[in-house]
Amino acid sequence: MHIIDKEINPFVDKWEEEGQFPAHQVFKLLGEAGCLGVDKPTEYGGLNLDFSYVTAVAEELGTIHCGAIPMAVGVQSSMATPSLARFGSDELKKEFLAPTIAGDIVACLGVSEPEAGSDVASIHVANKIDKLGMRASDTVQIFFENVRIPSKYLIGEEGMGFKYQMLQFQEERMWGVASSLSSLEILIKETIDYTSQRKTFGQPILHNQIVHFRLAELATELELLRALLYEAVGLYLRGNDVTKLTSMAKLKCGRLCREISDSCLQFWGGIGYTNEVLVSRIYRDLRLISIGGGADEIMLYIICKHMGILPQKVSFVNNHRSLLLF
Repeated sequence: MHIIDKEINPFVDKWEEEGQFPAHQVFKLLGEAGCLGVDKPTEYGGLNLDFSYVTAVAEELGTIHCGAIPMAVGVQSSMATPSLARFGSDELKKEFLAPTIAGDIVACLGVSEPEAGSDVASIHVANKIDKLGMRASDTVQIFFENVRIPSKYLIGEEGMGFKYQMLQFQEERMWGVASSLSSLEILIKETIDYTSQRKTFGQPILHNQIVHFRLAELATELELLRALLYEAVGLYLRGNDVTKLTSMAKLKCGRLCREISDSCLQFWGGIGYTNEVLVSRIYRDLRLISIGGGADEIMLYIICKHMGILPQKVSFVNNHRSLLLF
């Protein structure tokens, strides 16, 4: 994609070092390219395409050489704006949805906080936070105290906000998996290139059977994950409940992100442990996949619940919450 190759990737190292990417500048570029409203209504500047096209865009954005930017786009497109697009009034959509699609507004979602995370129902509604990965993501704490909100800013029906948020979790998780696929492909490709050139004991590292066999295994696992994602997207487009499949894909993606990044970094040796190479950044960034958007353990809970094998007395959250949360 021309924008990524010419306007984004050449500057990623600088943004990572600064701890923030120019969100408004980057989002405007992506908005002009039609990347921010793929499945949103045309009357507000979107393309009104189905979710398979959203998946394709997410995969393409995964070629960006840091996880912060595709994550930020995913947060806006699949977390912060779906409820607005589905349930917001025409006035609200014109004021907030249209500018996000154009890239004039950068939207975020306030869900995780000190006493909540996967347990969204426990939210009680600053300083910049340093992170292991996603360093170009501008992560901060926002405090709300006795905030008055005009009634015209109500999205949908009063008291339904929690349920609206739960409804979009499947799209959020499919986006996360899709955007991770390209990063994993880059990891494998970069590792193949490095190990084919780097020599030890008179031969390229890649010539060792343990190395090329392992890379073949990882590439196979990656394609299986892609097939699972595409199956979930296809069923979702046909109106099926894909909660179990998306949870499986999200779980597998998180584990595979750790497995592939760890194995590939190992083949880079000492230099892979430095900030001088892309693999170490991807290693750090992808660690979030097993945490954000629902931790691995929550995905297992959801899968067990849909398989009917969850013991009645076992509960990560109160039963009245789980009906909506999952």
